[in-house]
Amino acid sequence: MPAARPTEAAVIQAPASTGSAAPILFGVATPGGPSSLADLDAFERHADKRVGLYLYYKSFAYGRFEPVQADAIRARGALPAITWEPWEPTGTANQPPYALQRVTSGAYDDYIRQWATDIKRWRHPLLLRFAHEMNGDWYPWCEGVNGNRPGDYVAAWRHVRRIFGSVGATNASWVWNPYVRLPGSALLGSFYPGDRYVDCVGLDGYNWGSTRAGSSWQSFAETFEASVAELRDITDKPLVIGEVATTEVGGDKAAWIKDFFGCLKRNPAIRAFVWFNFEKESDWRIESSAAATAAFAAGISDPRFGGRPEHAVAPGSIAA
Repeated sequence: MPAARPTEAAVIQAPASTGSAAPILFGVATPGGPSSLADLDAFERHADKRVGLYLYYKSFAYGRFEPVQADAIRARGALPAITWEPWEPTGTANQPPYALQRVTSGAYDDYIRQWATDIKRWRHPLLLRFAHEMNGDWYPWCEGVNGNRPGDYVAAWRHVRRIFGSVGATNASWVWNPYVRLPGSALLGSFYPGDRYVDCVGLDGYNWGSTRAGSSWQSFAETFEASVAELRDITDKPLVIGEVATTEVGGDKAAWIKDFFGCLKRNPAIRAFVWFNFEKESDWRIESSAAATAAFAAGISDPRFGGRPEHAVAPGSIAA
């Protein structure tokens, strides 16, 4: 057996201090994940650009880390990013087996350690977005639901991260990723595990338009700006937009997309973004209309939006 190669690590870089415009890594999430990449092929064809980052979803309930899936993404020249979810994806937040205290108390330690071991053996860089949108109330790992109490999220995050540190899975870089703060919700800092345990921070947010009662059309800046400022008060870790998209309902989607790309270029804190190209609660896809497709292709054609992971990744470290 040949000697094992050292692992690499991936973490989104902070903005360059030279004043020059740093590249912004371009990513997407599509239905089917890495096991069925026809949707990704179609997205890249319509965007007329290859992605540098591909986000997919894995739950505690269904299986181990699968190197063949990560290899399929890496073979395309993209960086794999896994949203790792402690639940059974049924859509309900009430799942007592996945309460945060059970994670912290060791109920899943063998499973977590196996993930860490398998990722270490894979050796290549990836991003791991564990238990995202923890500041909401729609997942079993959110505080205030499923028996979870204040402080439970931070304890669970640190516990999982320490297991990875003990195994030495330094090729996994950790993305702490809340949802944009909603009216009346807790401050984002109350969920932050601390810089020692985080490699980069993310934010998810959507323009829901008039698809929901009480919702209205919001620009990218109106959706994200206040939460970005709040994160900058918490940490100077590099920032990624973990999920973003807009509906067609209630406004001009093509104009929203054009403005979105302009906002990204004016905000040096943002180092990467992932477009959520699903037809789910609404039609978030860039293909929802010809105008939306054209606007996205025009915006992403700017060379500032890098299609290769080396444009925006650098070595990182992991907390023990």
